[in-house]
Amino acid sequence: MAATTTTNLGGGAGGDDRVLATAQQILKSLKAPKEDREDMLLIFSTFDNRLSGITDLINGDDSKSSDDEDLDRFEAAEKVILVDASISTQPSRQSTSLFDPPNDPVEYFTAVDEIIQWMEHFSIAPPHQSTGRTGQIILDRAENAIQLAMSRLEDELRHVLICNTIPPDAVSRYSTNRRSSLSFNSHDGAIDDNSESFGEVSDPGSHRFHERGVSLGDDLFVDLVRPESILNLKDIIDRMVRSGYERECLQVYSSVRRDALVECLGILGVEKMSIEDVQKVVWKSLDEKMKNWVQAVKVVVVVLLSGEKKLCDSLFGELDDLKEICFNETAKGCVMQLLNFGEAIAICKRSPEKLFRILDMYEALRDALPDLQDMVSDEFVITEAKGVLRGLGEAAKGTFTEFENCIRNETSRKPVLTGDVHPLPRYVMNYLKLLVDYGDAMDSLLEISEEDIYRFKNDLGGDDSQLETLSPLGRQILLLMSELEYNLDEKSKLYEDIALQQVFLMNNLYYLVRKVKDSDLRAVLGDDWVRKRRGQVRQYATGYLRASWSKALSCLKDEGIGGSSNNASRMALKERFKNFNACFEDIYRIQTAWKVPDDQLREEMRINISEKVIPAYRSFMGRFSSQLEGRHAGKYIKYTPEDLETYLLHLFEGSPAVLHHIRRKST
Repeated sequence: MAATTTTNLGGGAGGDDRVLATAQQILKSLKAPKEDREDMLLIFSTFDNRLSGITDLINGDDSKSSDDEDLDRFEAAEKVILVDASISTQPSRQSTSLFDPPNDPVEYFTAVDEIIQWMEHFSIAPPHQSTGRTGQIILDRAENAIQLAMSRLEDELRHVLICNTIPPDAVSRYSTNRRSSLSFNSHDGAIDDNSESFGEVSDPGSHRFHERGVSLGDDLFVDLVRPESILNLKDIIDRMVRSGYERECLQVYSSVRRDALVECLGILGVEKMSIEDVQKVVWKSLDEKMKNWVQAVKVVVVVLLSGEKKLCDSLFGELDDLKEICFNETAKGCVMQLLNFGEAIAICKRSPEKLFRILDMYEALRDALPDLQDMVSDEFVITEAKGVLRGLGEAAKGTFTEFENCIRNETSRKPVLTGDVHPLPRYVMNYLKLLVDYGDAMDSLLEISEEDIYRFKNDLGGDDSQLETLSPLGRQILLLMSELEYNLDEKSKLYEDIALQQVFLMNNLYYLVRKVKDSDLRAVLGDDWVRKRRGQVRQYATGYLRASWSKALSCLKDEGIGGSSNNASRMALKERFKNFNACFEDIYRIQTAWKVPDDQLREEMRINISEKVIPAYRSFMGRFSSQLEGRHAGKYIKYTPEDLETYLLHLFEGSPAVLHHIRRKST
């Protein structure tokens, strides 16, 4: 009977194996108590006595199969995740971090690893092996557990990143020292008929107008998150990536880190502003914002993005694609906020006082761009950065052109009454002294036009061969200096007094020479330029002497007074002395109000006058004073040579004075 049954069930050797396998599967899947399994095995053995040998299934609780042990571990892991999810969703109980007591992060991560292994097992199973109904149930349970776990780890990733981010103000120690902003009193760059519209630009001495600060080559680094949190973050990221939650991991990480970098920008003084907002800001406030931007570009590239890159490398390891995307997404918000401000400045209204700060911005972005390209692979961001750099360069050129136009078109009709240095050269020279510090940038941006060359040669009387030896900036400076000299020559014509014209031209050209000689402008314009202008200064001084003292000196000549020194006409002598006194007193009254501001030049002028006048006066007195002796002699010979020397010391002080004892005949 048994043999017949066996044959019917099995149908051969292969059938025998299937019978045994079927019986094993039935007993295993039912998970019945031991007593029930013994009864079932007894029933099976009545059909085929070979089935009585499956004793390992009878002692299942004492000697579990490998599959049973795997299932138990799965269920234990599932329980850890479900319990944590249940606790965290209870409204009456505050959720805590996995890394805070009484939570055990090792237990939780181990549970997640177990579920991931089950998921990986199902994902790599051969296509011809069906999971069956039981397997599908377990797979559904695993996916549910993974979803819960990943939701928890998303929150945990966000929490750990936020709680362990270094406070943004920690980066402020890397921002460089800032000098006070340059101030122009030129009514936002417009030069009008009011000579006071030209402000004296503050002289920076031997230092640059702006400090470059941290060099982009310096190996600076700042921890952007607390080092002790790195392992926890890596544990979270690793499991999210293995579970297929790369996108969620990227979104959480990049959003938190992006916000942190933007907050750092705020600490560095860079606000989020639209182009319209930037264009409404008054210059004083805008100047400060531009200065902050320059420093922020350096700190962001050298410190923040460099640190962010290293942080991504540390957390994402060999996940190159994810690491690159994460860094780009993190950096994009910060960089674009910087670029948006730069773009707004590039299209703002152009006025001369903005040039230096625009050049600061241009240089900062130009120097930072190679490092930015090395780190950021997002083509959109790099293209935008290059576009903003070009825009700032164009803004610098346009602003410089605006400055040139201000000089060329300054046609105020209000002369400086004292013949002092006009505000225009003060403004221009201090401007140019600062501009030389930006030689590299300006040389790369400027090119002189054919129209400029024609004007330099024909209108300004320059030698165009001079331009060939100069740098692009040097050519523009030479052209500007020629424009300035031409402008000053035109302004000198506002004076009716020829002598005052000469003093005005002498003062202003001497000022130009001194400013060039004592600055880097000398290296740009050359010693020949300085020597030629010094010669012109001497010519103006000579022109002053001729225009101012010729009439007085003509009174001290022998011609026209009749005879020798012994029998000269007393009436003619009296007239000569009276005329000389009148000339001298007029000169004294008028020219004590004139001003030669440079101490050395003023002293040289007085010496030149003294060398011309005093010997002639002393000689004339020596020859003819004896012929006017008598009680009325003092009426004509009112001054000794020593008196004149003393009075000459009062000239060019800018304070009008009168010789009070003078009794002059009304004319």
